[in-house]
Amino acid sequence: MSERWSDLAVRLGSGGLMVVVGIWAIWMGGDVFHAVVALICGLMIWELTRMLAPETPGLAIQLGAVAGLAVLLAMYLPLVFAAPLLIAPAFVGATQLQRYRGLFGGFTVMVLAASFGMVHVRDDLGFTWLVWLVLIVVVTDVAGYFAGRMLGGPKFWPRVSPKKTWSGTAAGWIGAAVVGAIFGLNSGVWGAVFVASIFLSFASQMGDIAESAIKRKVGVKDSSALIPGHGGVLDRFDGMLGASVGFLLIELAFGFPWVVQ
Repeated sequence: MSERWSDLAVRLGSGGLMVVVGIWAIWMGGDVFHAVVALICGLMIWELTRMLAPETPGLAIQLGAVAGLAVLLAMYLPLVFAAPLLIAPAFVGATQLQRYRGLFGGFTVMVLAASFGMVHVRDDLGFTWLVWLVLIVVVTDVAGYFAGRMLGGPKFWPRVSPKKTWSGTAAGWIGAAVVGAIFGLNSGVWGAVFVASIFLSFASQMGDIAESAIKRKVGVKDSSALIPGHGGVLDRFDGMLGASVGFLLIELAFGFPWVVQ
């Protein structure tokens, strides 16, 4: 097997396990899904803190626990009370770090808002719309991975993400467009779902770019080594962060869903 495909088997194995766990959690919904999302959120903040302040491993554990608990509590509260909880871990961490305080604060708010957004989609909009959102992220990533490896070509943003190519980026948009076309067939607003899918694909890629920028700034390859073949939780879910935030922006601007469920 050539070097460019050397990690494929490990990626597929780890990815398959994550898909099974993810589908189970989404299907179960409720407390099970809330707990899984809170755990993932806590792990992402743990990884973020380890990257920005590697000299304080204890602080990473504490902030990860605070973030996971905050987002879990916010899931059961009205938005007026949930919002301060989602912001609080960013301020707590910023007061503890010696450097990168603004970076930590901004990215932490993004992580918690995106986590809360995913729960909102599952709880309030239903199983189908969350599957749509997740599939956009997965197809964007998979199409981008294979197209980038097979076609190569000019880099999308080499200073930030040296492996991401324009061919892979465009393939992600095309894959998301196919997902949107399929999900939009019975919606009555096919065009809106189609366009939203492409936008969310781009938002997913921007989540990936944002995390890549942090890693380059602090000089690390992966956010951690928790997931074989994928790196860390942030490495795997950065696209979901971007797509979830993008979805919240769409909902705020245009309302959602566009059809009666």
